[in-house]
Amino acid sequence: MRLERKVAVITGAARGLGRACALAFAEQGADLALVDIGGDLDGVPYPLGSDGQLADTAAMCREHGVSVLTRLADLRAMAAVDAAVDEVVARFGTVDVVVNNAGIAAPSGLAAHEITEDQWTLMVDVDLHGAWRVLRATAPLMLAKRAGSIINIASTAGLVGYRNFAGYVAAKHAVVGLTRAAALDFGPAKVRVNALCPGSVRDSERFEGRMLAEIARSLEVAEDEHEHTFVQAQPMNALIEPEDVASAAVWLASDESKQVTGSVIAVDGGFTAR
Repeated sequence: MRLERKVAVITGAARGLGRACALAFAEQGADLALVDIGGDLDGVPYPLGSDGQLADTAAMCREHGVSVLTRLADLRAMAAVDAAVDEVVARFGTVDVVVNNAGIAAPSGLAAHEITEDQWTLMVDVDLHGAWRVLRATAPLMLAKRAGSIINIASTAGLVGYRNFAGYVAAKHAVVGLTRAAALDFGPAKVRVNALCPGSVRDSERFEGRMLAEIARSLEVAEDEHEHTFVQAQPMNALIEPEDVASAAVWLASDESKQVTGSVIAVDGGFTAR
C-alpha cells in the first residue's frame, strides 16, 4: 500500500492511461478524484472519454476499497478546473498527487504549415494549457503543506519530432519545459514535478484506450496493421503496456522517489535511445 492516505487527482481518467493510473493508484491505497471531459470536442475527429467510461473507472477503483470522487470538467476553462479542485478539497481536505494525463492526439496528420490556427489552438489549449491550469489550481495546496507530487504525462513527442504532428510535438515539448521550470519553482517547498514520456502504448481493451489507433489513423496506417507497424520501431520488439506507465506513475507518486524532481522519464522501450 505505497500510496495509502494519499489523495490523487487524475485527469483524463475515463479510459486509457488515465484509467490505468487510477487502477494502479487504487491498488496501492490512494483515494482518488477522477476527472474527465465526459463528451466530445469540436475539431477532435474521434470520441473522447464519456461520463459512462468515467463511472466505470470509478467502479473498478472502488473494488479496492478506496474512496473515489468523479468530476466532469473541460480543462480549457480555468473556472471549471478551479471548481473541480474545490470539490476535491471539500471531499478529501487536501491533494497529495496530481497526474496530469488529459490530452488529445488530433487534429494531426498535417505538415506544420497546413495546420489551421483553430487546430493549433485546440491542441495547445488541451495538451499544454490544460496541464498548466490543473497545476495552477492544485500546486498551492501542496506548497502550503510543503509536500506533494505532480506527474505530467508528456510523450516521446516531448523528446523528439514526428512528421505531420507539429502541434502535438510542440505541446508535449512545452509540457516537458513546464515540468522542469515548475520543479525549480516548487523545489524549496518539497513539492516535486516530473514528467513521464510514454512511447507507443498498446490500446488495451481493459482500459479502452484508443490513442495509438488514432495516431495510426492520422498517419494513414491501416487499423489491422498498426500494432505491427509500431512494433517495428521498438528496440525491445514490443509495445508499451498501459500498466508500464502506471507503475512509473505510482513510483513518482510514492515516497520512494522523494528526491526525484525535474526528471523526464521515458517509458518507451528504448525508442528515444537511438
